[in-house]
Amino acid sequence: GAGYGFLEEAVLFEEMGRALFVGPYFSTVGLALPALERDESALQRVVAGEEVPTLAWAEGPGPSTLSELEAVGTKAESSNGSWSLTGDKVLVSDVGIADRAVVVAQRPDGIGLFLTDVDSPEVASTMDPTRRLGRLKLTGAAASLLAEPADASKILERIRLRALAAASLEAVGIAQTALDLALAHAKERKQFDKPIGTYQAVSHQIADTYMATELARSLAYWAAWCVAEGDDRAAVAVAAAKSHAGAAAVAACERSIQVHGGIGFTWEHVLHRFYKRAQWIDSFAGYGSAHRSAIAASLLD
Repeated sequence: GAGYGFLEEAVLFEEMGRALFVGPYFSTVGLALPALERDESALQRVVAGEEVPTLAWAEGPGPSTLSELEAVGTKAESSNGSWSLTGDKVLVSDVGIADRAVVVAQRPDGIGLFLTDVDSPEVASTMDPTRRLGRLKLTGAAASLLAEPADASKILERIRLRALAAASLEAVGIAQTALDLALAHAKERKQFDKPIGTYQAVSHQIADTYMATELARSLAYWAAWCVAEGDDRAAVAVAAAKSHAGAAAVAACERSIQVHGGIGFTWEHVLHRFYKRAQWIDSFAGYGSAHRSAIAASLLD
C-alpha cells in the first residue's frame, strides 16, 4: 500500500528475517500478492489490514514445490457461473491466521487460481513454531476465479520467483542475526582470561559465517533486482540465491550455537528459533541441490 516495488520489499524481507518476524508478511506479500492483483477489492482489503491471505498449492501426493503444479489434484467446478473447490491442500503457510486463500486448482481446461475463505484449517505441529503450516480441506468450497489457465501459469511463475527471492532475503537476515549474536558472545565470554574470540577455533567459524552471509546478501539482492526488473536471468538468479542463502543461514546458526557453547544448545536461548526458521527456508521449494541442478541445466542444456 506504500507504493513499494519488489526491491523496497526486499529490504523488509531481510529485516523480518533478522527479527524473526512471526506475522504473515511472507504469506501475503511473498506468495499471494501477485494473484490478488487480479481482484482490486480483495487487494484493498489486504492493504487496509482487513484480511490476511495465503497461497495453497502443495498436496500430499504432490506437487510439493511451485515448479510442479501440473500435478495438482484439487478440482474446480463451475455451476451457474459460480465456482466450487474440492481437494486437500497441505503445507499452507500461516493458514491458522489467514482469512482467505489463493488456491491452485485444476479446471477442465487447465490450472486456474481461485480465492476462497479459510474455514476450520488444521494447523500442524512443525519444526518452526514461528511460521505455522497447516492443512486446508476443501469440500465444495465456494470460490471466485482470479486467473484463467492462460494467465495462471504466468502468475504462478512470478510467484515462484518472488517467493524464492523473498526466502533468500529472509535467510540473509537470519544469518546476520546469528553472526551478530556470535560476535557479541565471542567478545564478552572469557576463557583463560581472554575473550574466546581471540582463539582460532572460534574466530574462524565467525569469519566463515561472515563470508557466507555477505555472498548470500549479494546473491539475494541480485535475485530481487532481477525479479523487480523482469530480467531474463531471474530464474537463474533466484535459484543461485536460494541454494546458497538457505544453506548459509543454517550453517550460520549452527556455528553460532557452537560459539555459544552450552548456552547455545538450551531452549532458553533465542538461537534455536532462528535455526528452525533457517531449516524451514532451506527446505522451502526444494533444497539447494535441486536449485543447483536448475542452474546447471540452464548453463549446459
